[in-house]
Amino acid sequence: MPPAADSVVLVTGAAGGLGRELVARLHARGHQVVATDVALADLPCAGPVWAMPLDATDESAIASCVARVLARSGRLDHVVHLAGRAGQGPLEAVDGDEWDSLLAVNLGSAHRIARACRAALAASRGSLVLTASSNAFNGGSALSGPAYAAAKAGVVNLTRYLAREWAPLGIRVNCVSPGPIDTPMVTGRFSPAVLEGLRAAVPLGRIGEPRHVAHAIEYLLHPDADFVTGAVMNVSGGLVMG
Repeated sequence: MPPAADSVVLVTGAAGGLGRELVARLHARGHQVVATDVALADLPCAGPVWAMPLDATDESAIASCVARVLARSGRLDHVVHLAGRAGQGPLEAVDGDEWDSLLAVNLGSAHRIARACRAALAASRGSLVLTASSNAFNGGSALSGPAYAAAKAGVVNLTRYLAREWAPLGIRVNCVSPGPIDTPMVTGRFSPAVLEGLRAAVPLGRIGEPRHVAHAIEYLLHPDADFVTGAVMNVSGGLVMG
């Protein structure tokens, strides 16, 4: 695996709260960062960061993105898939179209990303990092809805499945599982009363920051994590234990 400071890293969902933090940190440490999102205008584009529009549910667009990265950089060492969307409401408020859309964005996209990057990551003996959620382990709630909880649980088992299947190729597959984090998906969506309830539910008594998740991802990308695969990095302040 190339040194951390020389790695080519593709990040999806780079315009989100977690994505912006991760892209900035990776760029500061000398990674070659490819920042992708559907919201191209919101992407962090400072310095040599390469910003590219990408719908992570579009298989052909993902394949084209990976091909462009390989053509430009000659390799792809890591893929961090952060793109996703929360739902809301109880089951009876979630119709079939919304259910399908949320599973496509949160779980189907992980499948498509994995398929598209497999050969490149095998060539570099690199790694894939997916994004789960504390909702995958505690059942979630109407704050993010049943489809989101089901999709994120699927991401956890997809991570474990791919870790076994791809181990002979030298590809490591892990995921991060954030609890409530100070991003637009959480603090930008909920009322002060709901946010206070979330803080109270976290044993550490506070909502996490994007840096907490970004740091966990940085570890998973680091050469010293070359014996870590199939791991679920729980970054929830104790909301989920075990």
